[in-house]
Amino acid sequence: MTDTMQHWTMNTLGREHLQLTETAIPQPGPHQVRVKVNAIALNYRDKMIIEGTMPQDLPLPFAPASDMAGVVDAVGAGSTRFRPGDRVISTFSPDWIDGIPKGDARHPPYRALGGFYQGVLAEYIVVDEAWLSAAPTTLDDAQASTLPCAGLTAWFALVERGHLRAGESVLVQGTGGVSLFALQIAKAQGAQVFVTSSSAEKLQRATALGADYAINRLQSNWVEEIYGLTQDRGIDHIIETVGGTNLAHSLQAVAVHGHIAVIGVLEGFDIVLPAGPLLMKSPTIQGIGVGHRRALEDLVRAVDANGIKPVIDQRYRFDQLPEALDHLDRGAFGKIVLTL
Repeated sequence: MTDTMQHWTMNTLGREHLQLTETAIPQPGPHQVRVKVNAIALNYRDKMIIEGTMPQDLPLPFAPASDMAGVVDAVGAGSTRFRPGDRVISTFSPDWIDGIPKGDARHPPYRALGGFYQGVLAEYIVVDEAWLSAAPTTLDDAQASTLPCAGLTAWFALVERGHLRAGESVLVQGTGGVSLFALQIAKAQGAQVFVTSSSAEKLQRATALGADYAINRLQSNWVEEIYGLTQDRGIDHIIETVGGTNLAHSLQAVAVHGHIAVIGVLEGFDIVLPAGPLLMKSPTIQGIGVGHRRALEDLVRAVDANGIKPVIDQRYRFDQLPEALDHLDRGAFGKIVLTL
């Protein structure tokens, strides 16, 4: 093994400032492990942080991205969770093991990889052993790399916080990574799934994945479509990926005492809701900030038990990060992954 590795870093905000550079391979300290990174999944959040549209103080020089899968190749003194050769995935919020995350009303919790902490866009990373989870045995590294953020967000929204039950209905908006994970998780839980999209081709592919109903939101009023398909009952669980003014439409579509999981801000961070249906339907509107390590471990077991296969739109080489980000701009069906 050589003594150096490649990694992506930036000294200031802006995609044009990303640089692929060479540095020394880090060595693990006490209770740390070194991981040879084999795959990195990109999230829309990564694009926002790189471009500065998601304000956050970054540790400069900064390495983006939070989601990786790889193999432990060295352990530090006192490290007992993993051994060399173990396949692992990162955890999005390393300090959040279970329960309620650290933080308070003035300083909400948001200490994630590729943001508060350095990210994983490197050939090797060294992290505390508690920051990793075992990878699913049924997935390759590219597939496994998609779980820490997108997969866990969908799982946390529907299962951990939503307590989804068989026979309930789930609406997923769009066909990005979180939405397709939500579709697959909901079907594995025995739910009925509705999908909205502006693309007939993507709706067809979502139906092939198991969606029960596909609604083209450009060809009709999708809320009225939901009323017709559910005999006015509405949807039990809505995966709200758009934000902004769209949340008001989700409030129209949700069932009485239903759940809306707010996970996306494509239309902006500010939202306005009409008080009438909010009061009369009394839904749970839940912001989802990904999830904790214990829930990620639950998801890994569910993936292995149910044969869930993450949808990867395209795999790029590690040095093709700019092309992968361009694909993220265009919109992906599922996930975009860099492989090493």
